[in-house]
Parts: sequence; structure tokens; C-alpha cells
Amino acid sequence: MNENDFFSRLEASVRESCRIDSELFEKFDVKKGLRNSDRTGVLVGLTNIGDVVGYEKENGKVIAVPGRLLYRGIDIEKIAHGFEKERRHGFDETVFLLLTGNLPDNSELNDFSSYLASLRGLPDHFVKDMILSMKGKDVLNMLARSVLGLYTLDENADDISIHNMIRQSLNLIAKFPSIIAYSYQALRHAYQGKTLSIRHPQAQLTTAENFLHLIKGEGFYSRLQADLIDLSLVLHAEHGGGNNSTFTMRVTSSTETDIYSAVTSAIGSLKGPLHGGANLKVLDMMEDIKKNVRNWKDETEVEEYLLKILKKETYDKTGIIYGIGHAVYTISDPRAILLKEKARELAAESGRTDEFDLYSLVERITPDVFRKFKGEQTTKVVCINVDFYSGFVYSCIGIPKELYTPLFAMARISGWCAHRIEELTFSAKRIIRPAFKNVYGPQEYIPIEMR
Repeated sequence: MNENDFFSRLEASVRESCRIDSELFEKFDVKKGLRNSDRTGVLVGLTNIGDVVGYEKENGKVIAVPGRLLYRGIDIEKIAHGFEKERRHGFDETVFLLLTGNLPDNSELNDFSSYLASLRGLPDHFVKDMILSMKGKDVLNMLARSVLGLYTLDENADDISIHNMIRQSLNLIAKFPSIIAYSYQALRHAYQGKTLSIRHPQAQLTTAENFLHLIKGEGFYSRLQADLIDLSLVLHAEHGGGNNSTFTMRVTSSTETDIYSAVTSAIGSLKGPLHGGANLKVLDMMEDIKKNVRNWKDETEVEEYLLKILKKETYDKTGIIYGIGHAVYTISDPRAILLKEKARELAAESGRTDEFDLYSLVERITPDVFRKFKGEQTTKVVCINVDFYSGFVYSCIGIPKELYTPLFAMARISGWCAHRIEELTFSAKRIIRPAFKNVYGPQEYIPIEMR
């Protein structure tokens, strides 16, 4: 048997069996991607946790509004400016808010942070056997298998009582930074020939400081860098029940499976490049622009190059300006606004103000470039999303690219856990099972000797 011929025939058959005529989606009113015809999301559930606002509906029409993100009813802008004004980090407070629905007082926050810090460590044999010995080229993949490995260390792994789910959630939230940091250290040692550095978590450090300590070592990061990591964690902690990884978490949890299996499914969703890796695309695109645009301050030259990107004439020839546009946000992404405020300071500290100015220029002119490309009659409104600046921020801090999406997971685990608890406690309490219509058509079974 010629293996190439075998697979060619097999592939052709499989491809043909997957083909569905596009008009059938309209005929049966199928909401592709769970999106309505006006691009709004199909309503599939209710939640008390987060709200993502980018539009309003008036008389059946979608009206774009400035973006808002609310955690338990509190605007993310007020949350971020609140702890920044007091010159402290806000991730632990945000986790408390997402899980309980309330902001902690000083005593509650101190106890909560101390408890999380006490859970950061991993058993030595777990680090050796699950992370260091089992080599991996992708940190998210290593994180997923490590989460599954934690199942074996949990004597009550399958208990879905609210007490046990809270215990498991806090344990996972606390351990994610250590698992991610150790996975990266193992990767760089095994595949990049770098020194293996396994540092112990430090209880006196905040979550952001502790992560930088595990990755870079004490004294190799600034206060501003830690502030930016903390802010990024807060901004990525939650984004409503409809984002792909959180919805995956709720779908999987609705079967009443264990938390480790459910979290692993959410990690798998986040690993997809259409969900978690957009900031890497932005960074690569901006590097391309920096190489091909002579004068970064020349608005006309930058505009012409952006048009070439849209026309699929340059960069990766997909016709996409990465970091622009969002499924919900239209006029603005509040996370991008908050991150940009601090990114300016970080650019100055890092000596990369010229690059920041280029990012700002691309942000400012892209909506007009998009309109010129689509035609003046287009009504679509586009804005930058949080991914537009997050890659630049991580680059200034010196975070390796292998950790960009894992950082996303390190933040979003808090939102995932809050949604799991809600799904299994006071939500529909019914397995999520939407319908698919079979349009393949009938055919007769043919005996093998007659085929």
C-alpha cells in the first residue's frame, strides 16, 4: 500500500463528507458561531459575574456605544483606578470580587491574599515528574496536562459541593503562576539550551511580583513592570460567559465533571489562535511595519502600508490588521484604554517611546484606513482591542513570547472558576446540549461485495 495515495483518497472522502452548502444555514436559520445576523451573540444563558457592553439595541437596531466591562456590576475602570490610586496591586481583590460578588475590606483581603500565597507551592515530585521530566514545546499544553495531574493529588477531586469547588478554585488560581513559570523554565532548558532556574514562590510578594520573581528573579524587574502585569491580570480575569473559553468551561462543567477536566477544556479553547494568541499577531505585524515604514511619524506612509496589509499585498497577506475590532466592542475596548494609560509610562521607562508613538498612530488612523478600503458607505465601526497593546507591554517587560497566552490563562482562571461555581450551583443545572440538524441525506447500506 502506498501511504501517500491512501491518505490522499481518504482525505478527499473526508473533505467531501464535511461539505455543507452555505444556503442551508440560511434555510434552517442556523446561527453560525452562535451569532445573530446583526453580529450580536445568541443569548444562551444568564450570569451574575461579568458584563461586556459594546452596543445597545433600539427598535431592533444595533447602536454602537463606548465599551464597558463590569465585574459583579462594578465598572472595570473604577476597579483599576481604585487600587492604582492607592498604589497597590488589585488582582487578589479582583479574584475575591469575582468569586463572592463583594469587594473585600482590609482584613478580608489580607486573609485572602495570605491564603492564596500559602497555596502557591507545588510538591517537589510533581514538579520533577509532571513538568521537568515530561518535556514540552508549548507552555499551555504543559499547563493543561499539569492541571489534569493535580486531579491525582486531590482526595476529593470529583466532589462538586460549593465548599469543595471554592477550595479547588483557590488552589488552581494560586498554583497557575508556578505551573506556568516552571513549564517555561523547563521548555527553555530542554529546547533553548538555557540554565534551568526553579525558584520558590515568595509569600510576601503579590501575585504579579511573584510571577516576575519566578520568571526573571528578584531584582530583575521594576515596580512599574509589576504594576503592568497586575493590571493585565485584572483586565483579563473575566469577560462574560460568552467568550469561547468561558463558554467551554460552562459547557464542560454542566456535565458535572471534575474541575480539572473542565479547566483543561477551557485551556484547550484558549490555546486556539483565534482566541488567546492575538497579541502575538499584533507584535509580529508591528515588527513588520517597523521594518518597512521608513518614517514612523509620517502618517501618510503608515497609512499607505496599512492599506497594503488590508489589500493582502504585504505582511502575512491575510488582509487583517491585528488588534483591531472585537466581537462585542465597537467604539472602544475599556481594557485597551486602561492598558494604554500605563503602557505610555512603561515605554518611557524602557526607552521605547518612539515605538509607542507608532502604536498610537496606527490606532488613530486605522479606522479611517478601514473606511477607505471598504468604501465611504460602510457603517461598520472598529476600534483597537486589548491585544493591541498587551504584546507591546509584555515585550517592554521582557516577558518571552511563549508566555503571552499563558499569562492570559493565569488571569482568566479566576473567571473560569467563578462561572463553573455559578453553573453548578444556581444556573440552569442542566447539561448544555444544543441541537444540530443533519443535512447529509439518506443512503442505503450496500453489502461489501456489491460496492
